[in-house]
Amino acid sequence: MNSIEYRNWVNEKVNIGNEMLYLSFQDCQDTGVTIDEIIDYTERAMIAYSKKEVEMPAKIGLHPQPNSLMHAMPAYLSKEFACGIKWGSNFPTNKERFSDITPTNCQIIYNDHESGLPLAIMDATWITEVRTPAVSLVAAKHMANLNATTFGMYGCGIQGKAHIKMIEKILPKLENIYIYDIYESSMDKVIEICQPLVNAKIIKTSDPSEIAKKCEVMCSAVPIHHKPNPFVEGSLIGKGQTVITCDCHSVYTDDLYKKADIYTVDSIEQHKLLEGYGYYPWGLPEIYAETGGVAGGLKKGRTSKEQLILSNNVGMAVEDMMVARRIFDKALEKGLGIKLPLWKNTKSIR
Repeated sequence: MNSIEYRNWVNEKVNIGNEMLYLSFQDCQDTGVTIDEIIDYTERAMIAYSKKEVEMPAKIGLHPQPNSLMHAMPAYLSKEFACGIKWGSNFPTNKERFSDITPTNCQIIYNDHESGLPLAIMDATWITEVRTPAVSLVAAKHMANLNATTFGMYGCGIQGKAHIKMIEKILPKLENIYIYDIYESSMDKVIEICQPLVNAKIIKTSDPSEIAKKCEVMCSAVPIHHKPNPFVEGSLIGKGQTVITCDCHSVYTDDLYKKADIYTVDSIEQHKLLEGYGYYPWGLPEIYAETGGVAGGLKKGRTSKEQLILSNNVGMAVEDMMVARRIFDKALEKGLGIKLPLWKNTKSIR
């Protein structure tokens, strides 16, 4: 359907301008959008961004606590009629300070692209939880050895669990998954929750270097510090390995990034801005391409088993809005969520 037809369909279910839909974390899950769909939507959004088919400024942020972040992430995908903004936060100390409150908390205001009026406010914590590893999976799909038998995960929080649950979608031949976290209880929780869901054996490590030495493909999702304090020596990683990060340059020493045969980022503009904020105190390496550009065929991915490839992706609003559109539509079809009235005083409108 075209833009007006889509708006009319939405208006039949939510009276635009007079009400909007509220979708909770559970509502978003209950839409039934599958992991395979999430991966597909995420890849399409990344490709559209690198082909310059969307509008998405680099995200800006606040940092109320040490090593915390609150990011404002707007995006508009014209072909999808998807428009809105995510307000996402990560406060790594929440677990310790507030009785196990999640460190990640996100909301989306989803808008009518024709009028700018709000259509929905939805919890985006689940959306962020699944689309973040989906980005890593897209990077692995195009740049990793798809016959890999070993995978490593640094960080065993929400994102670590989600990566492990989803990784066999792209790397189906995995035999061992090695995990590392500073909290052993977090690793135990990963094994408890994820082992029944994957075929590969999940193995705890006490030394983060073990993952670097043993794993053909490795991902990381640890807290992003304002000034990185790497804990894995880049010299331990070499030819043929694929390193995928969700956390800037937080895990590995700078020499790794500088010696990679291919170094990609999800958004060049975004990472240049982060460099200005001080997240890359040793400077960014030469960027080969955007990850979506590789996925979309603008640049080649892995062409040799010997290449050392590093893909650094911090997440983009276009991915959130692409997934939010699908969740919003499914919620309308299934009658999920709560309709909230919008107060409107027509006398005040000029």
